[in-house]
Amino acid sequence: MGTLVGHVVPGFGFVLIGLWHLFNHIKLHLQHPNSYRAPIWFPASKFRYLELLLIILGSSASVAMELFISPEKHQPFDDDGTIPSNHLHNFEHASISMTFLVYAALAIVLDKLAPRAQHGLTQLLGAVAFGQQLLLFHLHSSDHLGPEGQYHLLLQLVILVSMITTLMGLGFPKSFLVSFVRSLSIFFQGIWLMVMGVMLWTPGLISKGCFLNDEEGHEVVKCQSEEARHRALSLVNLLFSWYLIGIAVFGVAFYLVLVKFYGEKVGYFTLGSDRESEEEDDVESQKRSNGEDSKSFVDHMGKTAFAPIDMER
Repeated sequence: MGTLVGHVVPGFGFVLIGLWHLFNHIKLHLQHPNSYRAPIWFPASKFRYLELLLIILGSSASVAMELFISPEKHQPFDDDGTIPSNHLHNFEHASISMTFLVYAALAIVLDKLAPRAQHGLTQLLGAVAFGQQLLLFHLHSSDHLGPEGQYHLLLQLVILVSMITTLMGLGFPKSFLVSFVRSLSIFFQGIWLMVMGVMLWTPGLISKGCFLNDEEGHEVVKCQSEEARHRALSLVNLLFSWYLIGIAVFGVAFYLVLVKFYGEKVGYFTLGSDRESEEEDDVESQKRSNGEDSKSFVDHMGKTAFAPIDMER
């Protein structure tokens, strides 16, 4: 994963899943606002398990790339059967991918067996996958001090949002905002992974005073001075803040676009016309009540006036 392609390809996968979830959650909520219940995955119209199978295929490809294709010996172990230090990050990335693979596979099993706890267990598996991703990126064996470490640190914030909102889905399955934020955070994960790959492994985009250095077969961005390192970290923070603003704007704009296609039209009226209609309703009700009172009074007087006549007869 420590290459441009190794970040852009999985990032593109997260972008697709995030957009797919964002679109379906908004559409489902607009069409069924009262009965909305957020699923953790969405079946495709022609092939029900398309989303989950794509996750399985992508995760399997990632494991194969990390452990068998990328290493020079096409296997990650040393001659004595131990894990060499330069392949530790490969095992970390493969473990993340395996967790998402397990989530997708068990989600299919749960959907086929349809137990009563299907929704909760699937949500929990998704939270475990994000938790594993957060843990391994936090304890990453790669550089934690340079620009790459700062990119990973900010990625952890986005992963944390994905994990928390997935756990919140257990207690608030009918909350649209929880699902909206989770979908947007998955989308943001993909965008940030792609940005990370481009910015860290494109020599012309590396911060001034920093360079790519080969360390045990893994290229790492190093800086020539402490001042250059601080400048590079600050630029990463600024970049993240700009993308955060852009993702927020995109999410709201995407929602408003879908409202035009799937939302219900709402009629608006002025306060003046509302007050006039209320006053007219009050006048009519008063007239109706006065008429009923006068009618009952006449009936009562008529009955008392003719009562003696009835008695004489």
